[in-house]
Amino acid sequence: MTARHTPPIADVLLADGTIASIRSFVPDDAADLVALHDLASDESTRMRFFSLNRLSGHAYTARLVAGRPEDRIALVAHLHGELVGLATAEIAGDSAEVSFLVSDTTHGVGVGTLLLEHLAAAARAGGVRTFTADVLTENHPMLRVFADAGFVATKRSRGTTTTWEISTSPSESAVDAADQRERIAETRSLGPMLYPQSVAVLGARRAGDGIGNAVLRSITDGGFTGATYVVHPSAEVIGGLPAYRSLVDVPGHVDVAVVAVPARLVLDAVADAAAAGASAVVVITSGFGELGQTGTDLQRGILQLARDHDMRLVGPNCLGLLCNDPAISLNATFTGSVPLAGGLAIASQSGGVGIALLDQARDLGIGVHSFVSLGNQPDVCGADLLAAWQDDPRVTVAALYLESFGMPRKFARLARRFSERKPLLAVVGGRSAGGARAGASHTAAAATPAMGVEALFAQAGVISCRTTDELVHAARLLTEQPFPHGARVAIVSNAGGLAILAADSADEIGLEVPELSDGLKAEIGLHLSGTIGVGNPIDLGAAAQPEDVGAVVELLASSIEVDAVLVAVVPTSVSDPGPVVDAITRARRAGPDKPVLIVAMGGLRVEPDDLPEDHHGVTAYRTSEDALKALAHAARYSAWLTSPRETWVEDDQDRAYAARAMATRWLDTSTGGDLWLGQSAQTELLSPYGITPIGELVCGRAAVAQAAERVGYPVVLKVADPQVVHKTDRGLVRVGVRSPARVLTAIREFELELHDEDVPVLVQPVLTGVELALGLVRHETFGPLIMVAAGGVATDLWQDRTFLMPPVTSRDAARALRSLRIWPLLQGYRGSAALDTASLEQLIVNLGHLADDVPEVCELDLNPVMVTEAGARVVDVKVRLHPTSAPAGLVPRQLSTSGHG
Repeated sequence: MTARHTPPIADVLLADGTIASIRSFVPDDAADLVALHDLASDESTRMRFFSLNRLSGHAYTARLVAGRPEDRIALVAHLHGELVGLATAEIAGDSAEVSFLVSDTTHGVGVGTLLLEHLAAAARAGGVRTFTADVLTENHPMLRVFADAGFVATKRSRGTTTTWEISTSPSESAVDAADQRERIAETRSLGPMLYPQSVAVLGARRAGDGIGNAVLRSITDGGFTGATYVVHPSAEVIGGLPAYRSLVDVPGHVDVAVVAVPARLVLDAVADAAAAGASAVVVITSGFGELGQTGTDLQRGILQLARDHDMRLVGPNCLGLLCNDPAISLNATFTGSVPLAGGLAIASQSGGVGIALLDQARDLGIGVHSFVSLGNQPDVCGADLLAAWQDDPRVTVAALYLESFGMPRKFARLARRFSERKPLLAVVGGRSAGGARAGASHTAAAATPAMGVEALFAQAGVISCRTTDELVHAARLLTEQPFPHGARVAIVSNAGGLAILAADSADEIGLEVPELSDGLKAEIGLHLSGTIGVGNPIDLGAAAQPEDVGAVVELLASSIEVDAVLVAVVPTSVSDPGPVVDAITRARRAGPDKPVLIVAMGGLRVEPDDLPEDHHGVTAYRTSEDALKALAHAARYSAWLTSPRETWVEDDQDRAYAARAMATRWLDTSTGGDLWLGQSAQTELLSPYGITPIGELVCGRAAVAQAAERVGYPVVLKVADPQVVHKTDRGLVRVGVRSPARVLTAIREFELELHDEDVPVLVQPVLTGVELALGLVRHETFGPLIMVAAGGVATDLWQDRTFLMPPVTSRDAARALRSLRIWPLLQGYRGSAALDTASLEQLIVNLGHLADDVPEVCELDLNPVMVTEAGARVVDVKVRLHPTSAPAGLVPRQLSTSGHG
């Protein structure tokens, strides 16, 4: 089907938190592989070769070295410089017989399972659909690897042997199992860093100045409950603590080594930490990957040193680390902004943004559990932290500031799983379209970095914020309030104009300010005088008394007609705001499962410390806009969280392998690199996915005229040359052609424009309906993206589009369609009939399957897709293929690849 895929080196996290690497076997591995076989116990040898013949391992190694690489896939695992595992797949057509051997000293930490995951990915890329394996029935460890991996498998037993047949495609259960193993491994690996019992500082000076000293003061002044060590090459005492010449000299294990030495000394400092067996190293020093190739090479060396010694690396170029758990109280940063202890976990790729987030959290009284400054993040990244935080009961909400996504599909999976348990907020810098390439099709040109971020966040349930202010205000609501059950908000104020403005703001950001029932309005009216504001928003009047304000809030908090209550209070000369706030907090008890927010305006400030201890979740904001944006985020997250979850729809593997074989065959026989498909090839590739353009493809004036007669006038004529894009702009599309004479005129003009008398033409009927555009593009950062947009010639003008990241579910497709401004036309606008959106959703889901099945499809444009009451009809198609050896579908578990370029 294609050349055998050679996987790059992958660093992987084992179940006990240690770091191994997996790569392809090369002949230079032969001696180490022989040693692996020689050191295997008799039991392991018998399980592997079904005999105790020690020479079997030698003979097998010789066959691997002498054999043809195209006939097998062989992967080796290394741990601490030693070869500890081998996985092979002997290929016969689209099947392969697999075997495994893992060092006796590394059983039980997941080496075999990781080898299986990576072997399956490499096999998929090479066209291998199934693995077979004969396993002794008593070989329980290997049987457990196959069973627990989650791949679709069948087995049958014959005497002392069990034969397994395993699909190489990642099923839902396989992905679930891999993600669960990743969470366990990350928790163990990052545990010493997130909950340290000891810390060492390298880089504090005798003079007491500099970043190293600032970090040391933060640690000692912050009341760290563990052991603190200082390393200095010559000083006896630094900051009142004894100084050690090296970390190796420290009398005890070091969980976290904080490095703040000059850049030229960082590699030696990290080597010192590695020699001492430190669990994690936080490199604050800058001057690495952010400064070009020389810095990148040095950063790579630091990362490799850390991974070779099972150390997790935070930074370089970072602010440090904060663990705010009262039992630990570690502030290993050079900022004094330490907020209250609480449940918000923060990670920031920018130190400056991190400081801003900590300052805002402190000022607003938001309780913070931990803060990790990621810096250049060659190792520890946001996805790793989400995996470790997901099952941590002390983390209730997470917030991220990111500027890049090294492994976006891994991030998307882990973020989605986190969001299913706890709210995840994020701000992303650098989302502008400035860095987007100019693509040939509508889909490619539209796939900006911002669109990729939105696709990832929307499907993963991430609460996307534009600014840090927006993030901290939403975090405050989510940490202090129950989630709203809907988007209906009651707005109450003692200033009618402000209530109206708040209602306008609520409407603009997607909240609903519903009209209240006559019964509820009558009850509210009993507590108002001199005002007619009993609707929603509710004008209490400037002279409203505390007991009346409290009564109205109590009615709303207990009502089923609204999901949240916002109270905007303005101080007046006839109304003391203090008792009003007290009345609101007491009234809040009537609706303990409903958010109640106070907005203090006109110079009044209700700070967190001003609220009674038993304020039962009342949260104070300084502006209605801040409160309403936070509430809108909470409402959208709650809706996402409570919407039905779809089970994974397993892909049609026969279709997937046939489609990729087709694509690779066409690319192998083409003369250039990329290949635009002609109409017949498009149909052959896409029709199994339900994507078939309407009409007839013909060539020549007479044939076009005959096809027009068969299709029926009026017709659409369009040039079907795959090298021609934006055909409308060049006059190569004619709509509503009503006679044979006009057909011939159009064809002559096509020939003149293209300087060709043999122009392929697609003849189509004229359809009426709503035009959409669907597409697929491979983004350089985010990978495959599916575009859903308003279509036709005005696609670029309307800018009404959204993107999805495969795999795409029906729920994802439905949400994407409903997010478009054009959606009311599909639903049935002003009495018109509702159109067949179900077939449109299925088309979007199928595009997601195609994106995963055939990585060679780098660009696809369906524009327009005409949606009618009878279905979704594809009118125009463009497909571009690009050679690749990447595996189809999901990438197997691995750490960030920054260390290997």
